[in-house]
Amino acid sequence: MTEHTKVDFGAERVDGETASTPGPTVLEKAAPRSERMATNKIECNACPVLCQISEGRTGACDRYANAQGRLIRVDPVVFLSRADTAGLNANANAANAADTTVEFGAASSTQDPVTDPSLFVTGIGASSTYPDYKPAPFIVASNLDDVDMITVVTEGIFSYCSFKVKIDTDRFLGPEQSNVRCQGEIVGHVTTAEYGSQMLSLGGVHHLTGGSKKEGRVTCDMMLALGNKQAVEFTIDGGASLVIRAGAAPIVDGVEEQRMRVGCGSATIGIFAKQWFDHVDEVVVVDDHITGVLTEHQAGRCLGMARSGLKIRGRKSTPGRYFQVANPGTGWGGTDIHDPLAIVEGFDPAVAKPGMRLLMVSTTGEHAQWYELDHDLVPRIAAMPEAVRRTVDRIGENCEPSLASVLFIGGAGGSLRAGATENPVLLTRAIKQKLVNVTCGGAPAYVWPGGGITVMVDVSRMPDHSFGTVPTPALVAPIEFTMTYDAYRDLGGHLDAVRSLESVLANGPDHTEGAPLARRTLARNPDNPWPPAMPPMLG
Repeated sequence: MTEHTKVDFGAERVDGETASTPGPTVLEKAAPRSERMATNKIECNACPVLCQISEGRTGACDRYANAQGRLIRVDPVVFLSRADTAGLNANANAANAADTTVEFGAASSTQDPVTDPSLFVTGIGASSTYPDYKPAPFIVASNLDDVDMITVVTEGIFSYCSFKVKIDTDRFLGPEQSNVRCQGEIVGHVTTAEYGSQMLSLGGVHHLTGGSKKEGRVTCDMMLALGNKQAVEFTIDGGASLVIRAGAAPIVDGVEEQRMRVGCGSATIGIFAKQWFDHVDEVVVVDDHITGVLTEHQAGRCLGMARSGLKIRGRKSTPGRYFQVANPGTGWGGTDIHDPLAIVEGFDPAVAKPGMRLLMVSTTGEHAQWYELDHDLVPRIAAMPEAVRRTVDRIGENCEPSLASVLFIGGAGGSLRAGATENPVLLTRAIKQKLVNVTCGGAPAYVWPGGGITVMVDVSRMPDHSFGTVPTPALVAPIEFTMTYDAYRDLGGHLDAVRSLESVLANGPDHTEGAPLARRTLARNPDNPWPPAMPPMLG
């Protein structure tokens, strides 16, 4: 009988082969062997599943493997380097040395010098603190501008986690509260739309654990792919089909979106009223939410434009602003119309005159049509003047590219906090007092107000393949807590587990001489601050 699970680093893959160099590094002690477990198996207790892993095989999470009777962590620990790739390569060539870093998200082929002061250790590949009573895998000491710093590094097992997805489009995706499905399983819902964007809430504990086994598995696989910036297909009950990938244009009903609207119909009127003046007699900006009519709008009135006599469908709000001109859809301005005249009821003959010029345009400029009234005051399609065409192009120019933004939200619970301190509430309080900064894979994390440690992070600012899973089911995500040494001491941190970065790199996490840590180094994301874990009070 031994004590606890033993975890070694060093194998890039295990398919019946011996783990590659560097040699074994024990993270945890061997676990008690089950009396019913075969002698050629190893029990892993890095999560509650407690896989019994045969020689040359990986556990259910593909994160741990049995290599000649040792339980190894398959993935190396990811470090971030402050230096850019070009600068490091130039310095390395000058010193006749190997390259020390790679592009953000790519694997390195060589180890980094252990004296490099500009390295930050992330939670990616760091292992977890399960079953909760252990210190974090890495509690790293460093010195920043003569201030002694501590970074607590771990992989969290998140059952309570979800993704909020912001989809920059006016297209109607589905009614609010509608179910979002992946492979036929309900994995989330449509939530409240925001300005120029549709919003989805995906994942969460109720889908992971509260439904069928298939729902939990599909939800977990969907979240893993979405967090790792892979494309995922969805359908929405009563709405559209979607393909979503973080940082890429969404695909709605098979069509890749191009533009986020410049504003609602009313805002578009206000922005471009002066540019339309003297070139048009009326402009209607079609929008699912607020359709604008130029000559009625305050902008047109301030410019002294005469009323056109146009009568438009919908519920009038304030002058020149109309609600509910059509149903939501994938047509003009996020409505269900494909002929813009469908929202025009006619023209008042006491006001309108033959030859009047009418521009109808969407909030992205993707749809636009020019009309002139005939002798019966019927709008007829005519050639759009170049001056007006330029204003339509200007609308498109002012639209930002349509993107899908994926934000991970997770609750840092008992195991994460216990890995930092024996009194977890002190860590929570220190974070709320801004004495501790929280990052995920080196990316800045927003900590929600209120109780607990609920963090939100843009996955596009995290390294590629930052997320993993365990078949409980739950998501595995990196998290780092950085603070001054004094702050860590005051919150009752595990001071006896603190180690220098040089020691971690040279001797691995168990102080074993000659057993360096298997790692890969990425150039930092240029959109992220450096240091990635600078406490706000020092920034």
